[in-house]
Amino acid sequence: MITVSNVGLQYGDRKLFDEVNIKFTPGNCYGLIGANGAGKSTFIKILSGDIEPQQGDVHMKPGQRLAVLKQNHFEYEEHEVLKTVIMGHARLYGVMQEKDAIYMKEEFSDEDGIKAAELEGEFAEMNGWEAESEAAILLKGLGISEDLHSKKLADLTGSEKVKVLLAQALFGEPDVLLLDEPTNHLDIKAIEWLEEFLINFENTVIVVSHDRHFLNKVCTHIADLDFGKIQIYVGNYDFWYESSQLAQKMASDQNKKKEEKIKELQAFIARFSANASKSKQATSRKKLLDKIELDDIRPSSRKYPYVHFTPEREIGNDVLRVEGITKTIDGEKVLNNVSFTLNKDDKITLVGENEIAKTTLFKILTGEMEPDSGSYKWGITTTQAYFPKDNSEFFEGCDLSLVDWLRQYSPQDDSDTFLRGFLGRMLFSGEEVKKKANVLSGGEKVRCMLSKMMLSGANVLLLDEPTNHLDLESITAVNNGLINYKGAMIFTSHDHQFNETIANRVIELTNDGVIDKQMTYNEYLQSVKK
Repeated sequence: MITVSNVGLQYGDRKLFDEVNIKFTPGNCYGLIGANGAGKSTFIKILSGDIEPQQGDVHMKPGQRLAVLKQNHFEYEEHEVLKTVIMGHARLYGVMQEKDAIYMKEEFSDEDGIKAAELEGEFAEMNGWEAESEAAILLKGLGISEDLHSKKLADLTGSEKVKVLLAQALFGEPDVLLLDEPTNHLDIKAIEWLEEFLINFENTVIVVSHDRHFLNKVCTHIADLDFGKIQIYVGNYDFWYESSQLAQKMASDQNKKKEEKIKELQAFIARFSANASKSKQATSRKKLLDKIELDDIRPSSRKYPYVHFTPEREIGNDVLRVEGITKTIDGEKVLNNVSFTLNKDDKITLVGENEIAKTTLFKILTGEMEPDSGSYKWGITTTQAYFPKDNSEFFEGCDLSLVDWLRQYSPQDDSDTFLRGFLGRMLFSGEEVKKKANVLSGGEKVRCMLSKMMLSGANVLLLDEPTNHLDLESITAVNNGLINYKGAMIFTSHDHQFNETIANRVIELTNDGVIDKQMTYNEYLQSVKK
C-alpha cells in the first residue's frame, strides 16, 4: 500500500496539486487520468521519490519495494539484457554483485566466509536462485527472444529497449508498481501479454495510459486528477467516462425528481457491474459499485473538442483502385505488390509490423511519393483529406496566428468570427487563437490538422496515427467523430478501441502483399491467434 497525505505542489502561480489525500491499496490497479498538463507524470515522480512535494508526504510500509518504469531508454546501454531486468530489484542485484565479488577473491578469509553466508541467506530469501529464469520468462512474454538476453542494450532496437525496461519494472513482484505509458512502442502481442500480467498481479499498480482499451482491461479503479485534487472511482475507464457524462446531464437538469435520477443511476450501475475487468475481483467490485450514491458522481471539468466530419459531396461507387504498388526505400522493399479496392462504405484500418510501409502507402496515395511500380486511381466523385503522421511542414517556421493559419484552409468562410468559433469548438478559446502556429504543442498541432480536415468537406479520409499526442478527451472526441463519418476511410492507429469501434475492414501489409479481411478489428485479432 502507498499513502499520500496532504500533498501539494505549485509551479509559479500554477497549483498542480492541492492537499491531495489518497490511499492506493494492494490487489487493485489504478488508472491515473487527467487532461494534458494536469500533472499525471509529475504525480508519478512524486510517488517514486524523484520529485519532492512542497507540502505533505508519501508513505509506504517499511520493507516494501516500489518499482518504476524507467523513461530513459539509454540508461543501461552497456549492461546485458538479462542483468538489466534483474537490476529492477536493486537489493537483489546488489547482493548478487557483492557475493560474486567475494567469491572472486584470490584470498578468502573467515570474515569473507561469514559475509558470504549472510549474503547467501538473504539471496535465498529474495528468491535469488530463480532470478534469471524469472527475468527470462518476462522477456519472452514481451517478445524478446532468448538470443538477445546476453547482448548489451546498445545492440537492441528502440522498441526492444522499451520492452527490457518494462520487464525490469515488473521483475521480482514489487509491492507497488508505477507505469507511465507502458504500452508506448509495444506491439499487439506484447500489450496483450502485459494486460494478462497486470490482471493477475496481486499487489498495487498505478498506471498512466492514453490507451482506453488497456485501461478498461486492467483497471479496477480510476484516479481522476482534476481541479488539483485526485478522486478515486471504482470501475474502469468506460465506467468513469459514462458516470461523468451522467453527472453532467444530471447537473444540467435540476428539474428532474431525485427519485428518477436515482433510478437512472441504478440502471447505469447495473449495466457496468456485470462488466468486470479483473475476474478475481468481480464480486467485490460489484459490491462497491452497488454502494455508489448519487452524490458520489461528480461532473468533470474535462472539455471535449467538437470533432465532426461532413462530406460536401456524396461519394460514388468508384472510390479507389490500387494495383500492384511496390516501393523500395534505402534498399528495403517496404511495399510489395499491394493491391486492393476501396469501397464507399469501407472504413479500413491498416495493420502490420512495418510502420514505414503504412506511411509510405499513404504518401503514395496522396501523391507525395511515386511508387516503383504499380498504380492507383481515385474515383471522379472523390475528394481526399490527409492526416500525416509527421505534420512539421505545416508549422515549422510558420509565423501566422492560429486564425490566419486556419484561414488558408477555409474554402467557405474566412471571416474572423467563423474561424474563431471553429477554433473555439476545438478548444482554442479567447487569446489562444492569437498564438503563433510555430509554438504549438504536439496535441495542439493535431487539433489544428483535424480542423483543417473538417473544413475540407472531403468524402474520403486518410489518417496516419491521428491519436498521437492527444489526451484521452480528444481521442474520445476524434473516435466518436470518425464513427459517425459518412464517407470512406483508410487509417492507422495503435489504439485498440479506436480500431475496434471504427473499422469494418482490416488490411494487413505483409512482405508478400496484403491480407484483406472484411471484419472487425477484434475478429481479425482472433483470426490471427487461430
